[in-house]
Amino acid sequence: MNNWLAVLSREEKAAFSLRALYAENGYEKYRMSKFEEYDVYARNKDFLVSENVITFTDLDGRLLAMKPDVTLSIIKNARLGVGEVMKVYYHENVYRVAKGTRSYQEIMQAGLECLGAVDGTTLLEVLSLAVQSLDCISESNVLELSHTGIVGGILNACALSDEGKKTVVEALARKDLSGIRAVAAQEGLDEGKASLLEKLSTIYGGIDDVEGALDGLCVDDVTTSAVADFKGVLNGLKALGLSDKIRVDFSVAGNRKYYSGVAFQGYVEGIPTGVLSGGQYDGLMGSMGKKGKAIGFAVYLDELRR
Repeated sequence: MNNWLAVLSREEKAAFSLRALYAENGYEKYRMSKFEEYDVYARNKDFLVSENVITFTDLDGRLLAMKPDVTLSIIKNARLGVGEVMKVYYHENVYRVAKGTRSYQEIMQAGLECLGAVDGTTLLEVLSLAVQSLDCISESNVLELSHTGIVGGILNACALSDEGKKTVVEALARKDLSGIRAVAAQEGLDEGKASLLEKLSTIYGGIDDVEGALDGLCVDDVTTSAVADFKGVLNGLKALGLSDKIRVDFSVAGNRKYYSGVAFQGYVEGIPTGVLSGGQYDGLMGSMGKKGKAIGFAVYLDELRR
């Protein structure tokens, strides 16, 4: 057994550990074909890492795609009863343009999804498994958390234009404070609203470090409710003993069209980009005609080659 493990690549060892972790926690394996009807991806291109999808016409005339994503397939095929939670994990290859390249690659990816009657306990379970997934890769890791309700609430409170909102979210992702100030000036924001956007971009730290700063984001009923929700999640993670693994960072924006609530990214020492990404995507469930809530994440095993 030890000799067999010794010849596995870092990707394969991580995949082996992740599959065992998810199965031990009651998640069932989801299997999918290499091909899916292109339409499901075309309607949700904003959710994909890349809009570029490999397509071909089947012998029966249907336009098919080589799968660029697993989550969309899981939601499409979910059969959810009232009060049920569907818990699945996957280990699949996806086909898309890899980060930093201009060529399609076959990328190994693992992850899990919870769909249906997702509650606070389920959410904390998924976040805990995200931390444990990072532990499977490296003991030196961090999970960065954001909340799309807070970000969206602040953008609306500042009465930004659609283009201004988009630009601010992009600047947040880059941690570009000067870019945020430029948008505030261009949109003619008063000093209070401009300061609010700057505050959002500079909040970073552990659970105990950011509590006071989060209170400063409560400017109306929407943001107050979102901050209370986020604090509940953070306190739950703290109760699980995960404080040392968690950082709050609103540069983790998520797609506001699909995500609702917590969004997160995971990092390990030695790899400059995130190796794990996920969040709550109730909006995606609704756009695909499914009732209920959803949360999940993916581990990008191809990043371990670095």
